[in-house]
Amino acid sequence: MGIIVHISLSARACGVIRNLTATTALTLALTWSAPVMAQTDAFTRSLAEASAQNEAVATFYREHGFQPIWTGPQDQARRHALIMALSTAAAQGLPVTRYDPAALIGLAKAAVTEGDRGRLEVAMTLAYLSYARDVSSGALTPKKIDPTIVREILRPDPAVLLAGLLASASPEAYLASLLPESPEYARLMKEKLRLEREAPSMIGISASKLAPGDSGDAVVALRNRLIELGYMGRSATASYDGQMQRAVQRYQLDQGLAADGVAGDSTIEALNTPPAARLQSVTVALERMRWMAHTDLGKRHIWVNQADFTAKIIDDGAVTFQTRAVVGKSSPDMRTPEFSDEMEYMVINPSWGVPRSIIVREYLPMLQRNRNAVGHLQVIDGKGRVVPRGSVNFAAYSASSFPFGLRQPPSDGNALGKVKFMFPNQYNIYLHDTPAKALFANEVRAFSHGCIRLGDPFDFAYTLLGKQSADPKGLFQEHLDSSNESAVSLDVPVPVHLVYYTAWPTKTGMSYRRDIYGRDAELFEALRDAGVELPQVQG
Repeated sequence: MGIIVHISLSARACGVIRNLTATTALTLALTWSAPVMAQTDAFTRSLAEASAQNEAVATFYREHGFQPIWTGPQDQARRHALIMALSTAAAQGLPVTRYDPAALIGLAKAAVTEGDRGRLEVAMTLAYLSYARDVSSGALTPKKIDPTIVREILRPDPAVLLAGLLASASPEAYLASLLPESPEYARLMKEKLRLEREAPSMIGISASKLAPGDSGDAVVALRNRLIELGYMGRSATASYDGQMQRAVQRYQLDQGLAADGVAGDSTIEALNTPPAARLQSVTVALERMRWMAHTDLGKRHIWVNQADFTAKIIDDGAVTFQTRAVVGKSSPDMRTPEFSDEMEYMVINPSWGVPRSIIVREYLPMLQRNRNAVGHLQVIDGKGRVVPRGSVNFAAYSASSFPFGLRQPPSDGNALGKVKFMFPNQYNIYLHDTPAKALFANEVRAFSHGCIRLGDPFDFAYTLLGKQSADPKGLFQEHLDSSNESAVSLDVPVPVHLVYYTAWPTKTGMSYRRDIYGRDAELFEALRDAGVELPQVQG
């Protein structure tokens, strides 16, 4: 009546299961002697007891007559596919200890009774569901780590995951289908592997600035680093020539730096960033992509990468418009949140209703000192009527009791500029024009109270309206020339995705950005606490 357990592992796999690659030969075969191949009361009782800890799992086995899906003699292909997937989870930047294939193999080797087999069956199902959830929608719940990451994550239904696995003719293909399908995810995976493989050869540059015409050891180090990163072909030059200048410009463009072809402080700092830091950025980017794996981006959508300070309109996967953006300041109460919504309309010649937080924190103290302060703002009551300042004793109110609002009417100096783009949301975030054009010349553009300011808002509006008007500029200008506040609806709402990627693939390589809000550092720490382990790399 005993269970005969056969486990075949490559020699390398025996001791380092967590480091297995997809090519490692690994099988987990369980074979029961003939008398116990039939279901027994001991197996059923053990399976029912072990699955009771998880309602979804318990329901699944009840509905399937307590039949095994992993530990039966007919389940070898499914077992093999699962152990292989779990063993390569580390390559995805996932916490392998949650699924622990080595522990499952240990349970299989130790299995003697039908009760042991029932417990192993449930352990494999729980490991599968945990892995499937993590790889398809992320290992973290981000809002628990950073309250400004308010993205709604669509988690897969355990019943659907189990049904899909059973229905698949190829368990290996089904498990592979759980990964995000976007090409960017695959390219981030490729970069992760490159960093793990090539990191020890990183070349440092010991200079604060290098420019065309320079020569010497630092220029040679710059040349070698650019070759290493794929921005230059093989070269023996020891001088900062035109080829090197063009390579530096391409690198600067990818990194969101001023593309002047001069390797200044920011460029050399980026080139010298330790591989371990880049690996962390890529690992967090993979997790962020998993959060959005089930989000329908939309054939046309707006993509605002806060870390990149850009806003893009994307049609059928191609960027059809791009502009610089200013995002929220780095202080905790002004950071731009991360979420997705739908843009419904734009307001031309907008008035600015000052947010309550800004009123009580910034403007009320000024008005209490001088009732004529911030004279460009109107005082309004709860019904939106303008209240004469002379009738208000500002000193009589506190931040909690102040009953008025402040509004800036349409004007050339309006804080929202000439147009704002609305996707109504509980966070009061929107995209808008601004009179503070000089801010767009900065590399780091975190200056707002949370909303996103656009460098080219009129062209942004023309591109949006181009889908519904033969003369989008004329339509926009007609409303603008009226000087009156007016709304123009989008015939088809456009999805808006406010994201934060410090690592993102480009056509020529990888684009890295500063972690301006420290979010990636928080997320990586949480991933590490969950059990994610990265290879030891230089830096």
